[in-house]
Amino acid sequence: MRTATLTRRTAETDIALALRLEGSGEADIHTGVGFLDHMLTLFTRHGGFDLTLTCRGDTQVDDHHSTEDIGIVLGQAFREALGDKRGICRYGDIHLPMDEALILAAVDFSGRGGYYGQLPIPTEKVGAFDTELVAEFMTAFAREAGCTLHLVRLAGINSHHIIEGAFKALGRALRAAVRPDPDFGDQIPSTKGVL
Repeated sequence: MRTATLTRRTAETDIALALRLEGSGEADIHTGVGFLDHMLTLFTRHGGFDLTLTCRGDTQVDDHHSTEDIGIVLGQAFREALGDKRGICRYGDIHLPMDEALILAAVDFSGRGGYYGQLPIPTEKVGAFDTELVAEFMTAFAREAGCTLHLVRLAGINSHHIIEGAFKALGRALRAAVRPDPDFGDQIPSTKGVL
């Protein structure tokens, strides 16, 4: 089983995370940021992963440090769980509808981490959550996971739907990318021989 268990402590956050790639979509998530808990629960279910996550952060300041640091640790967990990426499909993509919103997500576990978002969100907040933090989370995740990540809003006017669609789409695209590829066995999916 491909798993990772990580902790990260800074002056701003204290995070404990356990990830199982071959899961059943079970989430036990307590970040102190209610909207992020909801998004990560959806991400976990749609990815088919198991994720246990706790974060104690300086949310009395705002949700920035918790959101970004969770992205960092979750990305590191994917990198650790995938090891040398031998035998994975490597790529995953989906067009995901969420009511009026339509999101494209595409992932490549290239080893070169980068987030390339075209995900404009109409409002500055959803509830108490600062919507600009979606990009902070995705940037941190992609960098630490070593994956190229594209998220594109093709349609949508409701900020909650756009963000929810993005997290669901990310889970589905990752699920496809990390899946074992029966056509290539235990080969590394790159002509370079390393990812």
